[in-house]
Parts: sequence; C-alpha cells; structure tokens
Amino acid sequence: MITYSTENVRFPQIKRRETTAWIRRVAATYGKKIGEVGYLFCDDTHILEVNREYLGHDYYTDIITFDYSEDDMLNGDLVISLDTVRSNAELFHKDYDEELHRVIIHGILHLCGQNDKGPGEREQMEAAENRALTLRTLKVSQ
Repeated sequence: MITYSTENVRFPQIKRRETTAWIRRVAATYGKKIGEVGYLFCDDTHILEVNREYLGHDYYTDIITFDYSEDDMLNGDLVISLDTVRSNAELFHKDYDEELHRVIIHGILHLCGQNDKGPGEREQMEAAENRALTLRTLKVSQ
C-alpha cells in the first residue's frame, strides 16, 4: 500500500492512482513488490528538521528515504520537500511536475537498491530515473 500525506504544504497536483500504478510498474522492473510505502510531502523547514534529527545533517534536501524493505518487498518512508523540488526545477530549468515525479521515483529507486553517492552511481541513478520516467508516460488503458 502506498500512502500520501502532507506537512505544512498543500497536497501536490499528482494523480494518486496513476502515480501508485507507475511506482508499482517501476518496482516490478527490479523484481520488487510494494509493501508499505509512505510519502510525506512537506516544506523546507520540516525536511531540515528531519534531516537534523534522524541523519545529523544540517542542510535542505529534496528527499529523504527511510528504507525498511525486506527481501523483495519494498517498505519505507519518503519525505519530500516541495520547496526544494520547486527550487531545483528552477535551477535546472526543468518542469516542476517532471522534477516532482523524478524525486518521487528517486526514493523508490533507493528502496530498490540504487545508490547515488559512490563513484559513477549518480550517473546510474539518473539513467534509472530517466528509464522510470518513460514508464510514467505509458498509460495503462484498462
């Protein structure tokens, strides 16, 4: 089950059913199933608090992923700052909706085992995000 909630922000304009189906499709490409995944959309103030309290980091970020997965079942909490997503969209001259969906799937890719901190991993993560974004545009007509 995938849940969506907010803290200090209005709910973003995403289509929950389509987004959930897309996330499931992406997870399946890694041989994974969705267990309990919770998205919390928030502002920069809240994500900074989370970053400080749980990770000991004193900076803003677009997403924090807490991974509780077991075997092939993805479980986790994903905290997304809509403020930082908007700032990054402007900084990188990207459409806000595309940047938001890139961040939404970025957390799932972490749960699937993708990393982005080591040598060459950032490029691999970006390629995985791009592949996942193409799956988003494939509408399931059923």
